[in-house]
Amino acid sequence: MLERIKALYEESIKGHIATAAVIPEVLEKTTNELTQCLLRGNKMVVFGYGRSAANAQLFVANLINRYQLARPSFPAVFLGLDGTVGAALLSDNSLLEAYQKQFNAMVQPGDILVVLTPDTEEISLSLIRNAKEKDILVVALTGDKSDHLDGLLDENDINITVPVPKEVRVLEQHLFIINTLCELIDFSLFSH
Repeated sequence: MLERIKALYEESIKGHIATAAVIPEVLEKTTNELTQCLLRGNKMVVFGYGRSAANAQLFVANLINRYQLARPSFPAVFLGLDGTVGAALLSDNSLLEAYQKQFNAMVQPGDILVVLTPDTEEISLSLIRNAKEKDILVVALTGDKSDHLDGLLDENDINITVPVPKEVRVLEQHLFIINTLCELIDFSLFSH
């Protein structure tokens, strides 16, 4: 058991090292885009499906409440189908249509769609297509199987690809990335 525990930590650390080697410039660009979005008075619309929903919700919570700094709330919404709203949408629509209705009701020009999608998920792909039709910038947090986004994202969009094969390690990296983005946004806006 102890060897297994050590192996899990080693695997996670190797994932961090591999990711750190390829994404610093992408994180800098992402931080700049998200910060500019906030300075324009726009919001981030954040989506994660399945286990990625937890990371997406935490990102929104950190933006609305705080990460480390006590600061004003940042405008962010989580696309989710919890409670009565979800029940009402799903009673009349497919899962895909329910998310699309929610997205269409919330997104405005200048907003940014942040999608956490470790692998191919049709709902994520559909939301990205919809965002592109509306000229909404997309930030996608993906895993090493992100070829499903080929042709969907344009040169203005951002794909933060985690170069590890296991979905659970991708989810760990996504959590670290959203925490890093929160810290960098706070630093960008409040370090002066």
